[in-house]
Amino acid sequence: MNTNTFDYFTPGSVAEAIDLLSLHGDQARIMAGGHSLIPAMRLRLAQPKVLVDIGRVGGLNDIRLEQNTICIGALATHYQVESSDLVRKYARALQEAAASIGDPQVRNRGTIGGSSAHADPAADYPAALLALDAELVANGPGGIRIIDAASFFVGPLTTALQKCEILTEIRIPFGPVGAASTYQKLSVRQTDFALVGVAAQVTVDDSGICTSARLALSGVGHCAYRAARVEEALLGLRLSDLPAVTRACEGVVQGVSVNEDAVTSADFRSQMARVYARRVIQAAAERC
Repeated sequence: MNTNTFDYFTPGSVAEAIDLLSLHGDQARIMAGGHSLIPAMRLRLAQPKVLVDIGRVGGLNDIRLEQNTICIGALATHYQVESSDLVRKYARALQEAAASIGDPQVRNRGTIGGSSAHADPAADYPAALLALDAELVANGPGGIRIIDAASFFVGPLTTALQKCEILTEIRIPFGPVGAASTYQKLSVRQTDFALVGVAAQVTVDDSGICTSARLALSGVGHCAYRAARVEEALLGLRLSDLPAVTRACEGVVQGVSVNEDAVTSADFRSQMARVYARRVIQAAAERC
């Protein structure tokens, strides 16, 4: 199906893009890599009258280190995130999430900012961003606003971005000393969205006892979420103790309305969420 007709703008700066959004209001949509928006437009799920393509705005695809924080420009492609030595060293879960997205063509064109702002419930990045305690930087008519990942993902295809705001940067703080993270997902095919995607960041002491834990899931509920009950249950456990970790992971979908669709049932998703939660917790612990 073809898209509706629209006007197309290529601003040269973030300020110009914000002005265009302010001018055209609800008729305008931002496009970065286009791998989320264009398919929606072809299916007529999105029908903007104005398309503001920020792909040519300079300075939004850098990946750099500032003190104890990795700063990733919103236009950094999935491949840039996947291949970054900084991301691999300090935010392994994010690197693994990027590497699991689509195929090489998608990873070389799609962007971390576009995917995060699209907020598909089954996308790979949200779980990793939650587990890594990320901050997302929004730029709008009122200036710059910092949004923590836990507040950013609000619901299906819905974020905390306000009208005329643009996601410009993602910041990943260093975890606690000795922390390690990982991301794994279950999907029908390797290139598909996650039926269940799980990210974890943990620390353990010299005897293998868990001293901190962050666990997040995507693909399971209406948006990515932290499994706070599991995180609390893990504290004080020896993470090499398989039965103990398995018991702790029983609460991973507690209080969550688990997705059910033509691909799989809610019961199967729930069970796989428990299995993958245990796997990523133990994999992260081994990296510690």
